[in-house]
Amino acid sequence: MADEFDLEALVHLEQTFYDAGYTDGFAHGRIHGLIEGRALGREKGFEIWEEIGFYEGFAITWQAIYAKHGHNDQRAMHHIKHLLDLVSQFPQINPSTAAIASGATEEIDISKLQRQIRSRYKALCASLGIKPTLRAVDAESTEDGGIQSADQQKQVWKLEEDAKRPTMQGLSF
Repeated sequence: MADEFDLEALVHLEQTFYDAGYTDGFAHGRIHGLIEGRALGREKGFEIWEEIGFYEGFAITWQAIYAKHGHNDQRAMHHIKHLLDLVSQFPQINPSTAAIASGATEEIDISKLQRQIRSRYKALCASLGIKPTLRAVDAESTEDGGIQSADQQKQVWKLEEDAKRPTMQGLSF
């Protein structure tokens, strides 16, 4: 009889649809997760290297200034040398997954190394007698790493209040 209905197939119908949706969603999420992960990794990598590059350029500049003018401040030169050494230890490429799994490369703690570089930069600035300007990775961040609000941002040029300048009061749009 063709009109017979298999009730056994209906018992797990909801679970069947759930499993199919989960499988499709997982595959879709994996693809988009990889795409977003690469974009985020690229963005954060550029931000970190912008900061590290600033420190390296700062140290190289002061090293050249000291060499040209014949300054013999051993403390500052020690900090410059150590800062450049730390920057040279910073990884420039991502190790392959196979190399990490086989243990061929040693694990580098990037956060620890970045903190050491920042600390050495501050020590160098102290020995040079200049105020450190921490070039944090975000345009909205403050020198100590916090986020500035819109009303805390420093102005480059002081604006003088001028009585002759037109005001927006009384204008209607």
